[in-house]
Amino acid sequence: MGKTRALILLCAAVGLCDCRSVMVSGGPLLRVEGQPLSIHCDVSEYQGPREQDFEWTITRGTETINVISTFDDRFTDHSLLDRIWSNDISVSRLADNAVELRIQEARVSDSAIYRCSTPSTDSVISGNYEADVQLQVVPSSLIVAPDVPNPVVHEGGSIRLQCNVSRNFIEGIYLSLTWSAKRGSSLLEDLLTFGPDFGVTVGDDYMLRYTDGGMRLEMGNGVSHSLILSGATPADQGMYVCTAKLWTREQGNWNRIQEKTMEIGEVTVTPTANSLIVQVQDNTTLSTGETLLLTCSVSAEDSVELEVMWLMNATLVLAHLSHDGVLTNTSDAVDMRRLGKWDFQIKVHEVEMSDAGLYACKVSAWVQRDGGHWYRVAEKISDPIHVHVIKQNPDYTVVLSSSLNAKFSGDPMELECKATNTSNLLSGRLGVLWLYRDVPPGAVPGSTHTIVSLDENGILVPGNTYKSRVEAGFITLTRMEPYTFKLRLFRTTDADAGEYMCAIMAWVPSRHGNWKKVAKYVTPALEVSFANKLPVLGVVAQGLREATAAGSTFEMSCQVNIQNLPPGTAFSILILYEVAIGSPSRKLASLGPEMVLQLEDWVEPGRKDSLMLVKTGKREFQFRIQAVQVTDRGFYSCEMKAWTKQPGEDWIEMAKGVSNKVQIAFAHKGPTFDLSISPDLTSVFPWETVKMECDVSVTGTSPTADDVAYEMKWFLNRLRGSNSTSLQASMDRWGIVRKAPRNDSSDCSLERLGPRRFAFNIHSTQDSDAGGYFCIATPWFRSTTSGVWSKAPEVTSQRVFLNVKFALWDSLKLPLLYGICASVTVGIASLVLGLVCAHCCCKTTTPTPRAHNKLMELEID
Repeated sequence: MGKTRALILLCAAVGLCDCRSVMVSGGPLLRVEGQPLSIHCDVSEYQGPREQDFEWTITRGTETINVISTFDDRFTDHSLLDRIWSNDISVSRLADNAVELRIQEARVSDSAIYRCSTPSTDSVISGNYEADVQLQVVPSSLIVAPDVPNPVVHEGGSIRLQCNVSRNFIEGIYLSLTWSAKRGSSLLEDLLTFGPDFGVTVGDDYMLRYTDGGMRLEMGNGVSHSLILSGATPADQGMYVCTAKLWTREQGNWNRIQEKTMEIGEVTVTPTANSLIVQVQDNTTLSTGETLLLTCSVSAEDSVELEVMWLMNATLVLAHLSHDGVLTNTSDAVDMRRLGKWDFQIKVHEVEMSDAGLYACKVSAWVQRDGGHWYRVAEKISDPIHVHVIKQNPDYTVVLSSSLNAKFSGDPMELECKATNTSNLLSGRLGVLWLYRDVPPGAVPGSTHTIVSLDENGILVPGNTYKSRVEAGFITLTRMEPYTFKLRLFRTTDADAGEYMCAIMAWVPSRHGNWKKVAKYVTPALEVSFANKLPVLGVVAQGLREATAAGSTFEMSCQVNIQNLPPGTAFSILILYEVAIGSPSRKLASLGPEMVLQLEDWVEPGRKDSLMLVKTGKREFQFRIQAVQVTDRGFYSCEMKAWTKQPGEDWIEMAKGVSNKVQIAFAHKGPTFDLSISPDLTSVFPWETVKMECDVSVTGTSPTADDVAYEMKWFLNRLRGSNSTSLQASMDRWGIVRKAPRNDSSDCSLERLGPRRFAFNIHSTQDSDAGGYFCIATPWFRSTTSGVWSKAPEVTSQRVFLNVKFALWDSLKLPLLYGICASVTVGIASLVLGLVCAHCCCKTTTPTPRAHNKLMELEID
């Protein structure tokens, strides 16, 4: 390239107007393996045709290889033909005087000096006709592995976008990282880019946020890089992407040579308004002179600060607490305090009739940015509650007792709740609320759950936990007398042990025509416990029909004995099989608590109909195998479980038991088999055919040919010492052949050479067919008495190894033949062309006749 520039300067210095100049891309060029690359070449100041031709060659050391030409299809070296034909290497014309050499996937071996040459079309040789550039292709080592961020971030929280990038350090190659976001169907939007010159480029929409510190970059340890977005808003949700790029500095400009983009993950920002919940307790009725206590319960994210305002009749502000803790009261009779982070209580002392009205709690959520600015992200107001003030409250007494005790789990239980001394209730109504509280042994009582309630209108309302049992009629609530309520559990469970309470509420008519709750009295807790009786389940297996020979029927019954199980218990059964005592068990079939048959590990599809498992009694099951085989010999047992189920709930296991073992142990009187394999060749050249014969030998009483059949399989183990084998072909006992899919040009076939001789042929053998071969035979023989076919244990042959040689002459003879034919053709064409040119262009010319006039003599002159 330096010589080219010197020659151009020389031409300019001597004033030449036509001085050919060939130029290529400025180098040296540094590229990454597997990435596309291109080298530009153009020629200027030339004579001749407008469209110029170009030739590309590469030089490694002292070796020069022809790559591609724009005018000679035979220019390419044979070592690069495959890449030219696959378009991995190509030349593209950009203009009449410019081309571009393109490589789709660069290889490390492509590192060389690339020369672009132009054949001369000038009348006078001047300038340069070729230019060189150095190309270096380095291995690809860029790895981008982002860490998945928290998929759900609350408004005001932080989003950490961590991108892990590793690569081999190579001088002259620089790294840049770009964090981008895609929101909905919009295009990717760049947030921030670091590099390649250690600078930071921020997207236009994020410059203010970056300046305020709401977006910052943490480079970590050189491998792990993070972009942190603090003070997240709903606009920040979307898919985040990390892009790593490798760059080189060429001719003063940055050139990107590799790029990898990986999705970091989808992030959803939950608006604070969605999670902000403001609640105040139900309507309240007070007597004059009492103290009104209302609690505003707020549910929000930890990252927000709350501003709370108590309102009366939607306009009057009773108390205000700012987000920075400043309290403002409008009256001495009103107090407000913060019970915790999320509970705010207002107290009105000695209420009067004028204090009746609608009370509401208004809450605003505030978030502070990194710059110190506060902004309000959400605001909600609770549903108003109606506070009634009356002159007096009804007074009565509530008593809880147990009218029917449950001794054990599963027994019925009845509780009675009665109100006494109700003379001052006047025209009011009573309702009841039944409550349950779990009390673990030695632990603090847990939360309280509503079982069922009866409101002022006599409407039965079940609690969420007990809704299914109430709707199914397993739990009932009855008003026995005007002031007596009974709760009945018809079938208790272990979960029903705990503490029970009842509350009787009083309603009085209001001046608006509706009912107001004016009193509620809760009884002390009544503890209910059950005696501990563990359920017992015993299983007994008994043989009903013994299998005396192959082809006979085996039957076994399974019976269960139970203790301490409630009525209506359901049972499931699982049949287990063991080859020998202590060996791993295999599941054959099962019946679930809903009596659905399931074949577990019964892996013989042709014998699905021979297995049966049915329920024959309330607690009895029967298992049957028809036409048993030799492989069925072993030990069989039953595993049974007891289940219970509440309405609307899943099945719950209560007890489990395993039976004794029943054995199938008939003597196998049939012959024994052996298998051998013998190939006709063990070392072949490609495209040859190999035959491997497998012979079955019989020891003992040999059955007739019509009473025995064989299932054959051939396997290949390509690596010595490895257990990885692949099935090549198979032939079942009916003669149906199945071949495995093959990825090369070879093929295989099977043939039967005799009653016990089988052959496996490999046609057009390839390198991938080399390895160890063996065959497996599964004999089937028919009983002479019952006519039932039985399967004998399979036998496996020894392994034989096939070697595929490399045919040097076969790989070279076609290229040599093509080269000789091409050379002869070119020689004959050159000879004919020379004769034609000599005949047409070199004609004999006739000499001009000399004049016959005599010259005058000088003397006469």
